[in-house]
Amino acid sequence: MKDGFLKVACVSPDLKVADCLYNAGQIKLRMEEAYNNGARVIVFPELAITGYTCNDLFLQETLLRGALDALKELKRESSKYDSLIFVGLPLENDGKLYNVAAALYKGKVLAFIPKYNIPNYGEFYEQRHFARGNKIVKNITFDGEQVPMGMNILLQCDNMPELVVAAEICEDVWVPCPPSISHALNGATLIVNTSASDETTGKDIYRRELISGQSARLVCAYAYANAGEGESTQDLVFGGHNIIAENGSILAESKRFVNGIIYGDVDLVRIKSERRRMTTYEMEEDESYVRIHFAMELRDTNITRTYSRTPFVPGSKTDRDRRCEEILNIQSMGLKKRLAHTHCKSAVIGISGGLDSTLALLVTVRAFDMLNIDRSNITCVTMPCFGTTDRTYNNAILLTKKLNATIREVNIKEAVNIHFRDIGHDPEVHDVTYENSQARERTQILMNIANQTGGMVIGTGDMSELALGWATYNGDHMSMYGVNASVPKTLVRHLVNYYADTCGSEELSAVLYDILDTPVSPELLPPKDGEIAQKTEDLVGPYELHDFFMYNVLRLGMRPSKIYRLACMTFEGAYNKETILKWLKTFYRRFFAQQFKRSCLPDGPKVGSVAVSPRGDLRMPSDACATLWLNEVDSLI
Repeated sequence: MKDGFLKVACVSPDLKVADCLYNAGQIKLRMEEAYNNGARVIVFPELAITGYTCNDLFLQETLLRGALDALKELKRESSKYDSLIFVGLPLENDGKLYNVAAALYKGKVLAFIPKYNIPNYGEFYEQRHFARGNKIVKNITFDGEQVPMGMNILLQCDNMPELVVAAEICEDVWVPCPPSISHALNGATLIVNTSASDETTGKDIYRRELISGQSARLVCAYAYANAGEGESTQDLVFGGHNIIAENGSILAESKRFVNGIIYGDVDLVRIKSERRRMTTYEMEEDESYVRIHFAMELRDTNITRTYSRTPFVPGSKTDRDRRCEEILNIQSMGLKKRLAHTHCKSAVIGISGGLDSTLALLVTVRAFDMLNIDRSNITCVTMPCFGTTDRTYNNAILLTKKLNATIREVNIKEAVNIHFRDIGHDPEVHDVTYENSQARERTQILMNIANQTGGMVIGTGDMSELALGWATYNGDHMSMYGVNASVPKTLVRHLVNYYADTCGSEELSAVLYDILDTPVSPELLPPKDGEIAQKTEDLVGPYELHDFFMYNVLRLGMRPSKIYRLACMTFEGAYNKETILKWLKTFYRRFFAQQFKRSCLPDGPKVGSVAVSPRGDLRMPSDACATLWLNEVDSLI
């Protein structure tokens, strides 16, 4: 339960229709199994004690008494487990029969939550047996104790305040206005659903989208436990299709027609963080809701869910290609609008033979094609200096030619040396002045060539560099439109690779593949034996780590200790813990110290859910203190 993680289990037990004794025995076995596997919330199907397909047997006193006796046995059994357990049964009260979910915890029935929407169409005719549940909560007597019964019940864990559980039953989530909407707006972070949804062709796809969509809409975790194949009788077949979702993502899903248990590690802290971020997520204060308090023993959750090493990059090639095409279009459309608005028919790009300037050129070419402007109006300026290698220089020239843009070369060595003389800097001292003088000279040249051609300078810097402040202030930091400003470095590579795969030119593809194979470098220090001497990732750290950090910091607002924990899991075998900790500290130190560069960024298109524009996603003080974050990182050592 550390860091807000909670293991949830959805169970489809073996059962026999109308055999409450047998079903209780199977439920007990699965309770023990789920608990031993770390589940702290365990959800069984609708009417699991009796079976859903009892039909008119629900009107038999013998079955109803058998269900109550079985629930008493399960109540006693639950005293062994520090888990909140939901199990379905028919329950008579005030002369009416209700379809309820009983919430069990450590030898007590905490609540009875009735089904509200009683289907009576198609193969369903529940109104023949069951009454609609009441929203208003009242106490009823069960096993000599007063137990709250009603829909508007929230189960609040006192020592894990982010855990607030509510329940609905099967059809409740299929209707236009499910009870879970009100539950979530009154504070529920985990919705459980005890269900008996039969199988028809294609229904599993709809069910999956329904549960995923509901968890996304409500920004909650959703645990859907469905009746298994033991329910199948007469015309109906049940498949035990269980689903655990979190904020639109499926964490776990069972195979159909096989009874068993699925587990999902829901992140309740993330859910609370998402709700805080969304100002349109307006909580309600419905006074009819009753909060029932309980306290679990806090234990660490053995996390089995996995996290992508590249959260900005889809895992499957199909999704990745679709994402790349979409982002290239967003970038190009943004630039197209700026060019059209300013009546600009010329663009200037500093072309280095590296990934970022390559992507900027590819986007600019697309924008020019959209506007039917000749590509020769794109001026690519190569500005070799002390660190330029033959490989990057030749790739810059060749790439420009293959795209039919105009190449222009301005060697800046002499200008930079004159500048060193003017400011009294020893050119043998390869410090930050040595490096930044080159970057600022290049920006001056680009801006002035743009004036000559009546064009605009297209920025090349990516979001990862901006997050780390890995840009020369008023050097490569500045442009008239930054097309890569919200594209992280790990995604830049895939965008260029996608273009290489789909451009239809073997010669252009060959150049792009070689650029992809070139180490990332600003090339501001003299090469060694003709090879790049200055590799960015040796200096600031691996971009795949920094992009992982950036996503979890900016998108999810995670604490450093949680990010470190997840990074150690995710990158196990690639980086040791000491390396991860070192670069995490670097990330926070640079992220806070370099905000002043981001506070005056040029315009650039937002392409994803994370961006660092001071006009949009990241309105951060330039002088914010990083002490709290760095202290937490230091505490991990």
